[in-house]
Amino acid sequence: MNGGQGGFVREMFDQIAPRYDFLNRLLSLRRDVFWRRQMVQRLGLAPRSAVLDVACGTADVALEIIRRYPDNCRFTVGIDFAPAMLRLARKKIARQGLEEKIFLAAADAYKLPFANETFDAITIAFGIRNIEDRKAVLEEFLRILVPGGRLAILELVMPDRGWMRKIYLEYFTRVLPKLGRLFSKHHFAYSYLPESVARFPTDEAFSAMISGAGFGKVFCRRFTFGSVALFVGEKIQPSSREA
Repeated sequence: MNGGQGGFVREMFDQIAPRYDFLNRLLSLRRDVFWRRQMVQRLGLAPRSAVLDVACGTADVALEIIRRYPDNCRFTVGIDFAPAMLRLARKKIARQGLEEKIFLAAADAYKLPFANETFDAITIAFGIRNIEDRKAVLEEFLRILVPGGRLAILELVMPDRGWMRKIYLEYFTRVLPKLGRLFSKHHFAYSYLPESVARFPTDEAFSAMISGAGFGKVFCRRFTFGSVALFVGEKIQPSSREA
């Protein structure tokens, strides 16, 4: 994740890594597990698939992919730019004996170290929000996907309207930062979170960005009172483009 804020974001995630999984479960009331399962389910992997998980963190998505597709997923590669996250991910993968199914690497989403048309699917959970030039990264995702390959992006968003938006804003801007500071001992990370969510594009705008990067069959679905959005797109087959 290059760009102006890349170094700051890397340092922030390195510092909160030891409590990252605990806080994800606590602050989402364990809904983060459900959200990841929904994303992975929509990959619909065919046999012998290879998957890339970008901003893999502590490998929750990579582990869910193997759990969901024990036969169809040939391997999953997880990349992240925060060394502390990768260290924790390696320990989790080793505890489950999956070192031959999940591979990890430190990498920049702007310059992915993979050949064209390498992966059958790409996932990124709660990471696209921290990338400044999202269009450039989406085009990089398109490059390394095989034709017909699927991209799934999970992200925190603001509920659209009504009473849920009011409750969400109260929790997200007042309660969550205090809990985050209490348990992570990081004074800014969980204040940065609501600020970055508030700046994220609307569903329509981000879906248009995905389409503009070259993806087809783009759709968005929201979960948990509209607080999380799942965006899915597909690399169009050459014959489909011609048609």
